[in-house]
Amino acid sequence: MDPEIRQRYHPGILQETLKRYAIQEQDIQLLDGFESFIYEYRHPEGEFILRIGHSLRRSEALILGEVDWINYLAAGGAGVAQAIPSARGRLVEFIQDGRGEYFIATAFHKAAGGPPSKAMWNPRLFRAWGRLLGRMHALTKDYQPSDPAWRREAWDSPGNMTVEDWLPADEPLVLGRFTALMEHLTALPKGRNSYGLIHQDAHAGNFYVDADYRITLFDFDDCVYGWFIYDIAMVLFYGLMGHETDPAHIELFTSQFLTGYQEENTLAPVWLREIPFFLKLREIDLYAQILFSYGGADKVDDPWCLNYMKGRKEKIEADQPYIDFDWMGLRPSLSNHSRRNKP
Repeated sequence: MDPEIRQRYHPGILQETLKRYAIQEQDIQLLDGFESFIYEYRHPEGEFILRIGHSLRRSEALILGEVDWINYLAAGGAGVAQAIPSARGRLVEFIQDGRGEYFIATAFHKAAGGPPSKAMWNPRLFRAWGRLLGRMHALTKDYQPSDPAWRREAWDSPGNMTVEDWLPADEPLVLGRFTALMEHLTALPKGRNSYGLIHQDAHAGNFYVDADYRITLFDFDDCVYGWFIYDIAMVLFYGLMGHETDPAHIELFTSQFLTGYQEENTLAPVWLREIPFFLKLREIDLYAQILFSYGGADKVDDPWCLNYMKGRKEKIEADQPYIDFDWMGLRPSLSNHSRRNKP
């Protein structure tokens, strides 16, 4: 979290927020939060999640755009954690921080179920995961913000793509790989059937699943306008982590995911060839973010980050694929729709 945001937060901000949502202090519990203060609370109407962010990170318009899209998706039958109004009937509440800026509060239904267990990590989950993302992409084709001012940013906007700001000056080769990659990606077509508002972070840490494999996705803070295949690639990046050299598992996971996806949305198989590029984008983005967050590779102390960074610089500089796999070999998973959609 931005140290400036953390420094401005104080008990009075929370007390005012609880008042606006009619929450009793004994009914709320602090959860982990990376970019915002996240709480779980009980209410006579059920269990909910309260998020308190700040305008230094996201503007009022961007937050309004986020909850507007979430509730649009929920109304269309997508498994997402719907935003709920405050006691005053507002989906977004603004609390002045005393320094000319404000904290931004939003509340959501708590997702049913819990994180997917090891036993649930199977083709049934992969297909349900694909159906959810497919449903969201099908719905977003017709989405227009309730207010044009609420439009979310594009995938390559300065507020979203910050690799060049995060990379230190002594990383010219990595920066060169990133620059070449961006030249390729920015030239891709942006048709209605391939580009729209996407979650951008639909990994397993951002959804709960119940005993019947019904998935509820949350944490839409990073939603942007981007390619549908980018959203899919982000799922593959994390979903296949630890199995990057296991082609049998890669094929099982991806084929089942895409089979579920095409049950809800049509995507031309030609887009499969772009998966390596979007995987590389996330690989470089995460590498740069870790360097920036810790102030250098030699200062990283988190076990997960240490494992990710092991040999990462050399792999990126050598332009090695994040996952070396024949993605176009999965065309049968999308082939039923090849004539109905153009890229």
